[in-house]
Formats: sequence, C-alpha cells, structure tokens
Amino acid sequence: MYLTSEKKTELFAQHGKSATDTGSAEGQIALFTLRINHLTEHLKRNKKDHSTRRSLIKLVGKRRSLLDYLIKKDITRYRAIIKELNLRK
Repeated sequence: MYLTSEKKTELFAQHGKSATDTGSAEGQIALFTLRINHLTEHLKRNKKDHSTRRSLIKLVGKRRSLLDYLIKKDITRYRAIIKELNLRK
C-alpha cells in the first residue's frame, strides 16, 4: 500500500494544524495531491486503465473545489498551500 496510516498522520501534521486535524482544507488538499501524483504515475504505466483515469479526474475536481473554497475563505492560506505543494508551474 502506497499510503499507510503513518504517512497520512505525517502528511496531516505537516500541512494541517495538527496530526489529528484530518478535516482541514490544507490537509485534505495535501492528501488529494499525494493520491493524484500516485495515480498519474500509475496511468503512465497503464494507459488503458480507464477506471483509474475516472478516479483521477474526480480527485482533481475535489481538490479544485477545496482550493476554490480556500480562495473565498482565506487567500493567504490558499497561497501558502499552493507554494508548499508546488501546484502551479
């Protein structure tokens, strides 16, 4: 499994308010980004895996929704998470 519970708690501790704060927008965006990167690598190897492609598109949409929420709520938090995760190139 590429995403263990230890890795999740480390991810939430790094990007959320605490290790147990799994509901914050920053923590969720970081988790979605990790999963999106993993699925992207999987699809590079398995080009015909359409169910995974659909899951990837849904995840990107969920992350986009959370990013839009952060823009409306607090632009500084949005800019910080974009910079931390290198989402804009």
